[in-house]
Amino acid sequence: MHTSSSLGISTMKPCRILFSFKSSSMFGTTSLAKAKYRRIGRFSKLEPSGRKIIGSVQVVGDLNRRCFSCSNLHRLYKGNSGRNRCLIANVASDFRNQSTSAEPHVKQKSFERIYIQGGFKVKPLVIESIETDLVKDEKKVSEVEELSGLKGSRVEREVSKIEKEAWNLLRDSVVNYCGHPVGTVAANDPSDTQPLNYDQVFVRDFVPSALAFLLNGEEEIVKNFLLHTLQLQSWEKTVDCYSPGQGLMPASFKVRSQPLDGSDGAFEEVLDPDFGESAIGRVAPVDSGLWWIILLRAYGKITGDYTLQERIDVQTGIRLILNLCLTNGFDMFPTLLVGDGSCMIDRRMGIHGHPLEIQALFYSALRCSREMLIVNDSTKNLVAALNNRLSALSFHIREYFWVDKNKLNEIYRYRTEEYSTDAVNKFNIYPEQIPGWLVDWIPEEGGYLIGNLQPAHMDFRFFTLGNLWSIVSSLGTPQQNEGILNLIEAKWDDLVANMPLKICFPAMEHEEWRIITGSDPKNTPWSYHNGGSWPTLLWQFTLACMKMGRPELARKAIAVAEKKLSADRWPEYYDMRSASLIGKQSRLFQTWTIAGFLTSKLLLDNPEKASLLFWEEDYELLQGCVCVLGKANGNKCSRHRHRQHRKPNNLNH
Repeated sequence: MHTSSSLGISTMKPCRILFSFKSSSMFGTTSLAKAKYRRIGRFSKLEPSGRKIIGSVQVVGDLNRRCFSCSNLHRLYKGNSGRNRCLIANVASDFRNQSTSAEPHVKQKSFERIYIQGGFKVKPLVIESIETDLVKDEKKVSEVEELSGLKGSRVEREVSKIEKEAWNLLRDSVVNYCGHPVGTVAANDPSDTQPLNYDQVFVRDFVPSALAFLLNGEEEIVKNFLLHTLQLQSWEKTVDCYSPGQGLMPASFKVRSQPLDGSDGAFEEVLDPDFGESAIGRVAPVDSGLWWIILLRAYGKITGDYTLQERIDVQTGIRLILNLCLTNGFDMFPTLLVGDGSCMIDRRMGIHGHPLEIQALFYSALRCSREMLIVNDSTKNLVAALNNRLSALSFHIREYFWVDKNKLNEIYRYRTEEYSTDAVNKFNIYPEQIPGWLVDWIPEEGGYLIGNLQPAHMDFRFFTLGNLWSIVSSLGTPQQNEGILNLIEAKWDDLVANMPLKICFPAMEHEEWRIITGSDPKNTPWSYHNGGSWPTLLWQFTLACMKMGRPELARKAIAVAEKKLSADRWPEYYDMRSASLIGKQSRLFQTWTIAGFLTSKLLLDNPEKASLLFWEEDYELLQGCVCVLGKANGNKCSRHRHRQHRKPNNLNH
């Protein structure tokens, strides 16, 4: 079977994807009447004058939504090489004319007139078919390994029974759109009569599935997912007459069947995204765009195929996400200001403000974008802003979020109400905020990055995902990263116990739980987001351990999980302080639990490929420190302190 795709437009079997635009038409026109097309064929194909094939555009009377029909979008012809090729007609939208990989092309509606950086003229886009033949797939994987220098890096071993079961379950969770895989459902429990939105493809949930497929040499599903979610980015998002900024990625999408226009009894498939307008609490998924960028980089790194991220529409998608994140506001800090429930913790848990999870993913996405963005006249200002933000963000997190015994003692002795540019207690933190549990809990050797920081408020809870991604992305210093793993090892019974890993520690209880969560019956103490244990965090823990040269710690956690996951039918999360019970509202056969386990195994088996997914310290960023600390208090920027004391090939100092 041969498939092709280009410009984020599906070129598969007859199907439809829904689109909506604020002011521009998909094809650079304000109405269909102005387009010089003539209708041909039964399935409403449109043929532009002098061109061959184009998909249909129809106006659907559903709240300003426009539909793009994939019906008979492409025809295959034999090229010079005799291989199947797909010719995409010259279609460009005003929206996609914001491309950052091409020179300015004002008023140009044709891709033939776009000039890629370097000055040569682009021919009508011709995309090679994606070969899915087994022999060609194996050849391609071999070529990628050779290109990346990864041949022979895989650790050969016999696949266990539980891994075989996990692979079967993961493949059963795959969602097809127009006959081709585009993602995996959140959960695939056959006994669940009310799946709610667990039958949808979530952006954040799909990441471990995508990595498992990529590490196993299966790239088609990941490429399809990246392109289809990019298409959905173009939707007009409206909640109660208000539309958030361009660039917002959906939290999830669902493949639905609906009657085909003008045909009795026939149905077509459509993608129906959720940008938060249907979510509990109606909170926008801030992390979706960040995860999308992170996965886009991972796709290129693992497959060796960088053409996807260099495409005009993909470059524009990156730029729109960055513009949304880097927009100037009233905030004084380089961290992203977000509402409660805007990430994996998608219910009220008191993380509004500057939660560590968002900051770590934001920093990772910025580093990914720094690698992938094509620099030209239209992007140089964005790249400069990106570099400045990276520098300021890493300083801010390292300097103000880090807590260990020494820092705790410093906070305990803080003076308050300091009105000065030289203030030590810059955020006016009251020492009485130090919780009683923390003093005896934090180990002598080790520390962590706190969950949140705002004026007069420090959230001292340990949030696992944020700390792990701070290690993976080098948001923390090498010493801090080592300290985080030391703390996890020292507090194994609290953070791992019978199932890795606690989403946060400790849980909110009694009056604190009632006030902060609003008495949320799902986030009761030591359950769900309030101190529950989530097996999907295992793959991120594995990646962090491998980066820091401590794979044995990851193997220990995997061994704990392997004892229970299959027998417990792959739960979403576990309850109780020791993670001894399956979550009271936990879905079974949760896909990212399954994929997280498989990805952890694959990362350990492929250490060289795993090394492509994390970042080392970037000393160019350290040189560009934009902070100036006053000399009066004797402080120096933490990055320069690290640079002065750096020892080659030694992170334990």
